[in-house]
Amino acid sequence: MTNITLAVSEDIRREMEMFPEINWSVIAREAIKKRIEMLKKFREFAKDSKLTEEDAMELGRKLKKGRFKELKNKGLI
Repeated sequence: MTNITLAVSEDIRREMEMFPEINWSVIAREAIKKRIEMLKKFREFAKDSKLTEEDAMELGRKLKKGRFKELKNKGLI
């Protein structure tokens, strides 16, 4: 198995130390594996898309802006 080094802030490190029973390496490994699986699925989903990365970013910005307005109008933010 290969080792990697992970940098976390001092605040996070202090919080991690509050749970010495947790194997943080296992948590990090699982999170990385989940992200890889998600990215593989996304890549498979998007492989035939005609949307450019810039188009996708613009669409994301518009959706985020619309969602923000919706939540604001509902008084949730």
